[in-house]
Amino acid sequence: MALLHRSWRRWPPVAARHITHAPAWITAALRARSSSSGAEKIEERQKLLMARGIPKQKMIPGVKQVIVVASGKGGVGKSTTAVNLALGIAANDMVVGLLDADVYGPSIPRMMNLRGSPELTNSNLMRPLVNFGIVCMSMGFLVEEGAPVVWRGLMVMSAIERLLRQVDWGQLDYLVVDMPPGTGDVQLSISQNIPISGAVIVSTPQDIALLDAQRATEMFRKVNVPVLGIVQNMSVFQCPKCKYESHIFGADGARALAAKLALDVLGDIPLHLKIRETSDKGQPIVISHPDSSEAKAYLRLAAEVIKRLPTPPCVSSGKV
Repeated sequence: MALLHRSWRRWPPVAARHITHAPAWITAALRARSSSSGAEKIEERQKLLMARGIPKQKMIPGVKQVIVVASGKGGVGKSTTAVNLALGIAANDMVVGLLDADVYGPSIPRMMNLRGSPELTNSNLMRPLVNFGIVCMSMGFLVEEGAPVVWRGLMVMSAIERLLRQVDWGQLDYLVVDMPPGTGDVQLSISQNIPISGAVIVSTPQDIALLDAQRATEMFRKVNVPVLGIVQNMSVFQCPKCKYESHIFGADGARALAAKLALDVLGDIPLHLKIRETSDKGQPIVISHPDSSEAKAYLRLAAEVIKRLPTPPCVSSGKV
């Protein structure tokens, strides 16, 4: 009994010694195999779960191509860019629509100088409001200006579905979507529900803004949305009196990020008082000052975006 007791006490250290003195390459190989196998199983399971939960993409009736304008951070001029981009594309004899997908902070009604509620068609679809030749839909048309939208995620998803599917968009060459800032539910829902021709990422040259612009880019790549390029907004400020140029948010930060991500810089938009004033008054600069250098910057941006889009598919003439 004493011998058995001694053997039992000796066994774990002996086994431990055998394991410890196993050749290092065997131990490393076993660990690598186990780790690789586990990672593959997890990745395969994630793909199955993702495939099960992703809805099938459906085109919006009457809409040939969808362009989303996005940023990882708010306050970088995304909505101003979306509005003037839409007007710049329309200046090329295109029929353009503008969807304000920022449910919590809709800006399009003010920037496009639109007020009122959408009428309903005989098919119970909302009829977009129109100004400057652009058909527009926004959550801002459905709530009072300044009223907060205090909704949870499921209600926001339902609202986005309505703004996409229950609107009589008519026949559009392009639908420009002003996305909310960030990389959350709305971005994912839109990207997975409708085919998107391309994403335009807006950022200032500031390092903090560029970090979020990179996140936005990587998100679109993960959901297989082509990223057309980056817009460097508020790139330079020129003093209206002495004409001295200041790079308030840094110089060429977006260009450096574009090079890092193998993307094009679609345009440089200056930081200018006229752009801010015209946006606040609901008279976008492409419309109110079409010959200004600032408006021409947006027109060049529109040309660069159109140039990078695929050939639009044929769309049936019937409405929804």
